[in-house]
Amino acid sequence: MKRILSLFSFVLLFSCSNETQVSTPKTLAMSAPPIDFYTLHATTIEGQPFAFSSLKGKRVLIVNTASKCGYTPQYEDLEKLYRTYGGDNFTVIGFPSNDFGWQEPGSEDEIAAFCSSKYDVTFPMMSKVKTGASRGDDIYQWLCNKEQNGVSDAKVSWNFNKFLIDENGQWVAHFPSSTSPMSMEITTFAAGK
Repeated sequence: MKRILSLFSFVLLFSCSNETQVSTPKTLAMSAPPIDFYTLHATTIEGQPFAFSSLKGKRVLIVNTASKCGYTPQYEDLEKLYRTYGGDNFTVIGFPSNDFGWQEPGSEDEIAAFCSSKYDVTFPMMSKVKTGASRGDDIYQWLCNKEQNGVSDAKVSWNFNKFLIDENGQWVAHFPSSTSPMSMEITTFAAGK
């Protein structure tokens, strides 16, 4: 009887140890860490390279712009926001795009001339971009994909969508075209409150 119990114990122990190996949870594939905002690059409307690392320590509003849109008059409030709060701690960056209604058909020179003559824009403007989450320029892929920004997915629905990035390069918020650049949410952010 002792021999049968010993044999039974051995079989039970062996089967349990095999079962333990079989039931060990599979290691989950680690997702890639978010992309650091400060590693991104763009090109200015004048054709010069622009490194987002130059924005370290600044709060940033990024906006996709167009010259022939119903929201184009927002350039005036964007400039007002920039002149009121811009400097060492805050900036506005405009990214012209022809993605919606073909409302930004001009060249970079034409866009720059329009912004200067019509709205006296002094905040930084970049070259024309695509704003799609999957096929857009790097900055818009970062802005629109949680996998890249580490915070949220967003969809640019039309011209003059606004994104807020804090002084540490963290995605903070996305606002639709209808949100005024001088809204309380945006001015509070720009002021660092």
